[in-house]
Amino acid sequence: MDLKVEPEELDSNQPPPIEVFAHSSTLHGISHIFTYERFWIKRFLWLVFFLASLTFLLYVCVDRIHFYLEYPHVTKLDEVSTPVMTFPAVTFCNLNAFRFSQLTRNDLFYVGELLALLNNRYEIRDIHLVEESVLESLKLKTDFQNFKPRPFNMREFYDRTGHNLNDMLLSCHFHGTECRPEHFKVVILPRLFQMLKYEMWRRDRLEHEARL
Repeated sequence: MDLKVEPEELDSNQPPPIEVFAHSSTLHGISHIFTYERFWIKRFLWLVFFLASLTFLLYVCVDRIHFYLEYPHVTKLDEVSTPVMTFPAVTFCNLNAFRFSQLTRNDLFYVGELLALLNNRYEIRDIHLVEESVLESLKLKTDFQNFKPRPFNMREFYDRTGHNLNDMLLSCHFHGTECRPEHFKVVILPRLFQMLKYEMWRRDRLEHEARL
């Protein structure tokens, strides 16, 4: 005798039996546990498999969460024995490419706009953002009245206003030998050099057109 009850035959005021829920559920295996069939051995085996799978799932989840909270990391080191080692390449980067204390009036005349200190009218840019200790010195260096600019050399400008390695290198030892500034080679960043070169070319062209 078929004891299966169709959902539309149920009283709307009564909750459907669990067998109806099991057959409409997408949870795999539950429809074989709660069924109208009377084969209790089959239902018992499905119940065992279902509980075992659920237990294994919970175990894996807890194990992965516990593993994540340990923040594991792997460090691999390869040791190579060599009688001679090449001195490594070391780069010192300073956010301030040029020292303001070394800038002259002639420097600001040529590259003041490029350094974001002046606008295209040779006026102080964003004067309200300039520190009080710098503002007075900047006003003196940007006074271009009766000023006659001298020739500008980018390499000389970079060497004079850039940071000196003698001031930045506090301590250096390699293979038990002390490193000195003369052991390092100063390299100008190509992009910065190109920017300065383009700015010089643009300013010379504007001055030439103004004379015409």
